[in-house]
Amino acid sequence: MPPLLIDYPQIDPVLFEIGPLAIRWYALAYIVGLILGWRYCVWLASKPPLALARVLFDDFLVWAIVGVLLGGRLGYVLFYKPLFYLGNPLQIPMIWEGGMSFHGGMIGVILALYFYTRRRNVPFFPMMDVVAVAGPIGLFFGRIANFINGELYGRATDVSWAMIFPNDPSQTPRHPSQLYEAALEGLVLFVVLHVAARSAGARLKYGWLSGMFLVGYSLSRIFVEFFRQPDAQLGYLAGAVTMGQLLSLPMLALGIWLMARAKPVPTP
Repeated sequence: MPPLLIDYPQIDPVLFEIGPLAIRWYALAYIVGLILGWRYCVWLASKPPLALARVLFDDFLVWAIVGVLLGGRLGYVLFYKPLFYLGNPLQIPMIWEGGMSFHGGMIGVILALYFYTRRRNVPFFPMMDVVAVAGPIGLFFGRIANFINGELYGRATDVSWAMIFPNDPSQTPRHPSQLYEAALEGLVLFVVLHVAARSAGARLKYGWLSGMFLVGYSLSRIFVEFFRQPDAQLGYLAGAVTMGQLLSLPMLALGIWLMARAKPVPTP
């Protein structure tokens, strides 16, 4: 055991209870991430050289919530526990019991935005680029909630900042990989995208910021997966490859393609 082992700050996953209603940190993370992401989208979309009406993002917020919840849940069902849910289909809607996939949630938001922009007759990529820049906000709060829940912890290690998570049956010191992800997928990626989005050239290369988000997230996720404990029901898929890394590879390829194809358009 490392001599400087850090005590895990055991925080009750339930923020507060009102009768039978329990408000959990995980639900709060989704709410805060979506609201702050929406506010950031409104602010960024108002900046030159390309202004998008606030009402577009006000109305899309509900679509985004549906996309995140449906996509995240179905992604978890299909990617991580297909056999279990095939035999227990009535448990698929039970989101409160845990089980969400970022990759599925991302697909859900992209599909929601595609149908929303078609319905509103507005261009897809200018709006997608703004939404992509706000994406790390939700990722940051989601990973902090994972840490509070003591879930998705890291692999066994002897580093001095290792922690013992209460939900770990082996009670082995492990990497706090949720915090690594919050830092890379959340804080670092947000700063990089925010700086890039303040450039007029980047905003007018439709799809470039979306591609940058996909590349940044994929590289961060692939890297942190080397420190994160694989899902127990899956383990390693091929050699040392995890499901998170496998799902991130198509995202990485798509992101590179979007950045390569993005061309400057005339200022409206």
